[in-house]
Amino acid sequence: MKFIPLVILFFVFNSGISKAQSGRTWSAQELENANTAKNISYLNDEEKSIIFYMNLARTDGEKFFNTYFQEFADAYNIDMQQYSNYNELKINRKDKYYRGLEKDLKDIKDLTLFSPDETLTWVAQQHAKDLKKHNLAGHNSSDGRTVSDRISKFYPRRAMAENLAFGFSKGLANVCMLLLDKNVPDLGHRKTILGTNYNLSLVGVNIGTHPGYKYCAVIDFISAPPAR
Repeated sequence: MKFIPLVILFFVFNSGISKAQSGRTWSAQELENANTAKNISYLNDEEKSIIFYMNLARTDGEKFFNTYFQEFADAYNIDMQQYSNYNELKINRKDKYYRGLEKDLKDIKDLTLFSPDETLTWVAQQHAKDLKKHNLAGHNSSDGRTVSDRISKFYPRRAMAENLAFGFSKGLANVCMLLLDKNVPDLGHRKTILGTNYNLSLVGVNIGTHPGYKYCAVIDFISAPPAR
């Protein structure tokens, strides 16, 4: 039996938040600051945790790599041993994606944190539902609308991005796989989560089921409102 994870990026201009062993190396203040979605009623615990873990990576990339990412990699590799394509799936600590992520995260410290946005979450939910209904795995909707079409309707003249990940129900798994960006030459997902060039600061998140990949996570990003 094979397992096929998938991550997809678009860019234009176990349950809940587990502290596990890693939480012991983070201060209570760091964990609290990163948890910007904790009181948001329109997100479930795993959707909140996507924002939480992206924020931790932006708070201290090196510490995130040495704590949560390592715990995830160990658990993921054990879990993937059940599949016949394990050597393809495993997180290889010697390959260029792993080593590149380690290098990139060393340079990340105290970046602006992401905050949840309700309208953008609705946009992400609608795309996840469309992908599920039509068994699709891409940024364009079944009716041909692009990411820009969907988001610009509500947020014109904003920088925007969209990350898609397939196959994972947990927030930490989605964030770690998007950061690793295995087999994605331009590392677009990683650059979106860790980037600063476009001032992306608001996110909409949805984790839904999917007929082809079991789960689908849609993460939409927009820049802060333009200055008046």
